Amino acid sequence: MITGGQSYVSAPPAFSADGNHLLVCTGRTVSVFSASTGMLMSELEGHEGYVTAVVVAPPPAASAAAAKLASYCWTAGLDGFLIYWDFAAGELVRKVPVGFPVHSMAIPNITRVSKGVDIYTPFAFVTVEDTSKPSNEKLRGQLRIYDLTKGRRVGSLLAETPKPEKIVASSSGEYLGITNKRKIHLWRIPTKDFKPDKIRKIKLKHTKNLNTLAFHPSERIVAGGDVTGRILIWRGFGNAKFCASDGAKSKLDEDKGDMRGNGDADTCTTWHWHSGGVKFLKFSTDGAYLFSGGMEGVIVVWQLDTGKRRYKPRLGSPLLSFVDSPDSSIACVSCMNNQVHLLKMPNMEVMKSIAGIKLPISSSNLGGCYRDVYGFDYSNKLVAVPTEDYSMQFYDLFENTEVSEVQVCERNFQPVDDITMYISLVSLSIDGNLMCTVDVKLPEEELGGFVTLKFWNQGSHAGQYFLSTVIYEPHSDSGISAIAFRPGKNMAVSSSFGGNFKVWIQSTLLQPSEKNQSGWRCQSVGSYKNKPMTAAAFSSDGSVLAVAAESVVTLWDPDNNALVGVIAEALSPITKLSFVGTSPFLMSLSQSSKPQVAVWNVPNLFMQWSYILFAEAACCSSSRSEFAVLALLSCPDGGTLEEQDGVILLFDAENPKPVSSWSVKKARGGSIAFLKGDSSLDANSEDMIDGDASLLVYLNGSHEYVIFDPRSTEELHIGKSARKNIQTEEPGPIGYAAIFGELPKLESKKDVPEIPFIPSERPWETIFSGSSHVLPPLTKLCPAFLASLLEKRPVANE
Repeated sequence: MITGGQSYVSAPPAFSADGNHLLVCTGRTVSVFSASTGMLMSELEGHEGYVTAVVVAPPPAASAAAAKLASYCWTAGLDGFLIYWDFAAGELVRKVPVGFPVHSMAIPNITRVSKGVDIYTPFAFVTVEDTSKPSNEKLRGQLRIYDLTKGRRVGSLLAETPKPEKIVASSSGEYLGITNKRKIHLWRIPTKDFKPDKIRKIKLKHTKNLNTLAFHPSERIVAGGDVTGRILIWRGFGNAKFCASDGAKSKLDEDKGDMRGNGDADTCTTWHWHSGGVKFLKFSTDGAYLFSGGMEGVIVVWQLDTGKRRYKPRLGSPLLSFVDSPDSSIACVSCMNNQVHLLKMPNMEVMKSIAGIKLPISSSNLGGCYRDVYGFDYSNKLVAVPTEDYSMQFYDLFENTEVSEVQVCERNFQPVDDITMYISLVSLSIDGNLMCTVDVKLPEEELGGFVTLKFWNQGSHAGQYFLSTVIYEPHSDSGISAIAFRPGKNMAVSSSFGGNFKVWIQSTLLQPSEKNQSGWRCQSVGSYKNKPMTAAAFSSDGSVLAVAAESVVTLWDPDNNALVGVIAEALSPITKLSFVGTSPFLMSLSQSSKPQVAVWNVPNLFMQWSYILFAEAACCSSSRSEFAVLALLSCPDGGTLEEQDGVILLFDAENPKPVSSWSVKKARGGSIAFLKGDSSLDANSEDMIDGDASLLVYLNGSHEYVIFDPRSTEELHIGKSARKNIQTEEPGPIGYAAIFGELPKLESKKDVPEIPFIPSERPWETIFSGSSHVLPPLTKLCPAFLASLLEKRPVANE
């Protein structure tokens, strides 16, 4: 079983203490990436729920143990556990049970004095969701403290909120804060001789709901960002309560202060540039600048003293979080399109990008006209998903990496703009050589909408396509319901809600001034009683074309465009047709208020069997007489996207009894497809097609996926992977090998014990090491050696 597609931006990542690695929460695992190459190095598997926070353990003062502690971290998850990891070795060290889903965590640098020596003592401040309370309870979020050394909870609740909030800690660990509607809750933590009863709290108020906050690294300054795009800077917060002596009780009420006033702060300054809500705030390590980001996809750098700003634009997606590295030369920003960009500071140049599968498109102005569409490349094991910037992302399902992006619509996309067009359909030929897309421009005030059909040819490698033909309004002013390619030939069919279907063929256009170009043209047009054509499919050999005229299945000869048969009606309009392998059966889906999954006997023109199922998707094997259906467990309108669970049913076309079934989560908006697998994944697989295993992929509504053998009895869990695209860092060549390459290895004729070779810290001492009969002469070796040490400068010709 292979899994992938997890979100890289569900929680802020964290840099290792040396800044060489980036730890990213990815589903139920934590992925460790190289900060220099952006490659995956290892994965930490141990949580049974989604990981919501990762915190690198702060090293103590400079000591021999600091380097060792630099490879340790704490993680929190919705499974209710805090886990301590040695991420360099990929080992789980210990678990601390919490008992409730943990949504955020902060671990201040707290020390205690033992025999005159400061000893680091970890205490975790976590926000949890109290699931023991009824769902309609107003205060389900709680802020708790856990002693990670003893593995137990200490102190009382610090706060109760309607939902768990994100905890932000200052770099010194002295202050913690959360946003709660129109308030910022701040706590002062005694970092030495810690006791829960010594924690003090204040509140700062605002007139709008707050999204995020950030602490200044050295001064008592806190910044807050609200939902309208404003940034508020409170200077000298906690003067009355935090600065009072430990034995004195402050008379200041934490709720005192007018809604727009300073409260327990010297001054409050407001900045405004963002047009939407502020998603993150972060002070620079020297405290001179403040970074902010939001829906515009722009990092704004504010000068704290003057309020002047500069920008890092064109990141292409709304921003979610910003994390800086301990060495100050690298930072990273997480984007809503499931990308993490590694930035070279201070110019914020994008060095590397860690790209996951793009997340589903969500926009209120699309309404009910948009439905998730996917294209599957059976041979190359790729999935094509549409993106918000009008592209198709090709994602390698086996390697869990992005292969390419194909820009379908050339338009300057701004993340804050309402979506005015979308990709409604995508179809790939079975060999992946051809692609067809349909993009729809939404009308403005019921004017200006149109449909575009585009054909694409594959480039030099899988996932690379170049545009071949553009056809505007291929079916007049009607929408396109389905596209299908004919196996073995450059032919395609498009069906329309306007009452007809068109057969397209690829032809070569000869132009005197240019090379031969291939284009697509309409060969024939068909219709049946002027009914809307709602689905289309070719048989496995391409000899029969099936087109659904609402609830009637019509059969056509694609070469002559002649009607050869009509099958009885289904319960409601058919939305999907597919031939079941090389068998004489045809599978159909009806996804209206009267749902139906039906199997038709094509030679005899009758229905073989049917079920009443709310089917979200279905797919057929290309060689066997079986197909799979992704069915919802409840009515599609019965809940939100996250609440729609489902089941995958595997059928043999002749038998209405399912062969196998699997329960799955987030079925609404998902899809399934058969893939051409590798027989080495399962040497005992019974489902072999031409030497390859036929595998099934399930892609859920959050674009997480699992690839499995449908003949296996293993349960499906999206979280653990059987194959990972993990790279290892290898030291570069030194000495002689750095200049001339590796010496040939000679086979020893005698059994001589090998002496281990340890590279010297001074590689120039070993540059002439090697057998004398294979070393180049000194007249050639010395100039090359000296040239490698000298700095080369261009010489201008006089």
